[in-house]
Parts: sequence; C-alpha cells; structure tokens
Amino acid sequence: MPGSAMIGRLGPMTTERVPETVVGPVGPVRPAEPAGRAVTAGLVLAVLAGVGWAAGMVYTVMGWQL
Repeated sequence: MPGSAMIGRLGPMTTERVPETVVGPVGPVRPAEPAGRAVTAGLVLAVLAGVGWAAGMVYTVMGWQL
C-alpha cells in the first residue's frame, strides 16, 4: 500500500478545542459567541417548522376520513 509507511508516525488526533480566553481588566474572559445564538435560533425555527408540518399532515389525514 502506498500510504502504509505513514501508519504509526502520526500523533493522536485532538477531539476537542479549548476556547481561547481574552485577558480583560478584571481577568480572563471568554469572547462572546454570536454564532451560538444564531444556531440556537435556527434550531428553534426548524423545530417550529417541523411541528407545523406534522400538524398539517394530521389535519390533511383527518380531512380524508370525513
């Protein structure tokens, strides 16, 4: 195999990233994470859309039975 020479020479891969800290006037402070808020808002909207879709499907199926 062409890549078999590299096996055993690589170090372990990291699985977590440590958040960088900023030294402020009071001490170390983590920077704000605006992307986290956007992701949370997107997930909430996705859940609401899913619930609306499911309710629409139930309404449609109930309408067929009438």
